[in-house]
Amino acid sequence: MMTSLPLISILTFLPLVGVLLLLLLKPGSDHTAKWIALVVSTIVFLLSLLLWSGFDSSSSAMQFVENYAWIPSLNIRYHMGIDGLSLFFVLLSAFLTPICILAAWDSITHRPRDYMIAFLALDSLMIGSFCALDILTFYVFFEAVLIPMFLIIGIWGGERRVYAAFKFFLYTLTGSVLLLLAILWMSITAGTTDIPALAEFGFTAQAQFWLFLAFFIAFAVKVPMWPVHTWLPDAHVEAPTAGSVILAGVLLKLGGYGFLRLAIPIAPLAAHDFAPLIFTLSVVAVIYTSLVALAQTDMKKLIAYSSVAHMGFVTIGIFTLNFQGVEGSIFQMLSHGIVSGALFLCVGVVYDRLHSREIARYGGLASIMPHYAIVFMIFTMASIGLPATSGFVGEFLVLLGSYQVNFWLAFSTATGLILGAAYMLYLYRRVIFGKLVNSDLKGLADLGWREIAIFVPLIGLVFWMGIYPTSFTEPMVPTVKKIIADYDAALASPVAGSDPAAAAAAAAAAAEGDEAEPKKPAALILR
Repeated sequence: MMTSLPLISILTFLPLVGVLLLLLLKPGSDHTAKWIALVVSTIVFLLSLLLWSGFDSSSSAMQFVENYAWIPSLNIRYHMGIDGLSLFFVLLSAFLTPICILAAWDSITHRPRDYMIAFLALDSLMIGSFCALDILTFYVFFEAVLIPMFLIIGIWGGERRVYAAFKFFLYTLTGSVLLLLAILWMSITAGTTDIPALAEFGFTAQAQFWLFLAFFIAFAVKVPMWPVHTWLPDAHVEAPTAGSVILAGVLLKLGGYGFLRLAIPIAPLAAHDFAPLIFTLSVVAVIYTSLVALAQTDMKKLIAYSSVAHMGFVTIGIFTLNFQGVEGSIFQMLSHGIVSGALFLCVGVVYDRLHSREIARYGGLASIMPHYAIVFMIFTMASIGLPATSGFVGEFLVLLGSYQVNFWLAFSTATGLILGAAYMLYLYRRVIFGKLVNSDLKGLADLGWREIAIFVPLIGLVFWMGIYPTSFTEPMVPTVKKIIADYDAALASPVAGSDPAAAAAAAAAAAEGDEAEPKKPAALILR
């Protein structure tokens, strides 16, 4: 079912209507500002469900497309649409925003109206990033996301908030400079900024190398990949709870999404050549940052390092470029968005009560906060990848995809599962179990109704994705098949001597291949 309404534009710009309403409020109307932000963000989420209900899961084509001239003299268009790759990232962005607003309801007392303005603006820019089909439009949304996040960390963060905000901004902005140069060169060379057209243009192998290098630098910082991950722990530790939720839940996913939407379709030959390097960096990230997480004494910093390790799984899955690996990476990004956001919310619950994130300050909370202990346990198990939770599905598919590339790649990746269980169980045991030693913990209240309202939908999603993953993977299948088929066709075309018929035959063979036994590009096998 398709709608004649410009649904994507409504979803993208409705939060900005909320921003306008907040700007018109009289000073001191903080309570009203919170309700306006909550109502507007909830409406955006409910409207985003129309995308899912009207989405054709059997098609790999872009849907709900809007295509209008924006800057005709430069052939730049306002081209928006979604497919199986972007659908759930739009839903994730729309879902987490009202959660974040509820999480900040009582904890943000300094300029709460401005805080809500920043989050509504962020909601608009995130949705726009995932829907943009013009590369310059994508770049505008992609870079503009930095502004509200910079303000959220820099104004409402912790003691070192200014340092963390500037480090976050400079790292991600610097990484995107080469992306802008690549976009300008592509627009001049191909005569278009349309992403599907650029993917079909057929840049030379040498051009693809430099284009992929620019993409890689920009998106590696955003993921973030080792060794350009150092901005993330500082940003997470200093950001307010809701800022950490949206940073881990959505903004990190822009890097993985960029690889799948731009880097691989536009520069497939270079993606093939860069894959061993990316595997190496990702395995280092999985193992090294997991060991670093084990050494942390700050709860938020531990979860921040775990995010780097989990995103290492994502980049491994993406560059296996087989069906299970790519599908698993997308599923893992969605699961990580829910689970890591929920873990930061769990930290926020006790931080709001005791104003400390030090693991040593806690212990024995199960006896005084039993509901909190249950909630924290569910998300800990999901982070570890317990079967029947969302974390299991993505990790299993990524391991299956990596095994088809190379046994040792799968073995190295699997060590992250063991280390992940070690640092998460270490955190849970120190905080929840043991004796209630610190006397100031005895007065801590268990979860309130607002906190329960926040956690219930997150818990529901964790089990829904874990028990019935098909409802999420089915819309992805045609898009994932197309990504792999186009990639295989690009690898086959030089071998076929530039014979279009041979390339088309290779693409058709890849598209019709058995999902359970996808093709393994020989050059990707690490020896």
